[in-house]
Amino acid sequence: MRHALLLLLLVLFASSALAKDGISDRTTFLNLVLDKTLSLQLFRVRLHVNEDGTIQGKGMGRPVRGFWEWQDGYFCRTLIWGNVDLGRNCQGVTIENGKLVFTSDRGTGASAKFSLN
Repeated sequence: MRHALLLLLLVLFASSALAKDGISDRTTFLNLVLDKTLSLQLFRVRLHVNEDGTIQGKGMGRPVRGFWEWQDGYFCRTLIWGNVDLGRNCQGVTIENGKLVFTSDRGTGASAKFSLN
């Protein structure tokens, strides 16, 4: 019995330590990103997500521009990187260890972890 209780506590602790805090509304998201730079160092990405629904920045030396809106609990963005139209994608947003995690395809696709500076 004692071992089962100890195992249960370890599982619960591990689960909560790995948990991500989901961002489900526009106001909470804006409170995190306004006046900050979202950066992904590996790809030299530095973005500004603005309250007016615009996105500006650079990625691998090319300009990045676009638009975003909050829709049904997701960050929906349309981006152009240099001359490449990356299209529209609605993404789940979580915060994990102080980084903003964007997961494509409504939270079911690939993820990218951005530092907030």
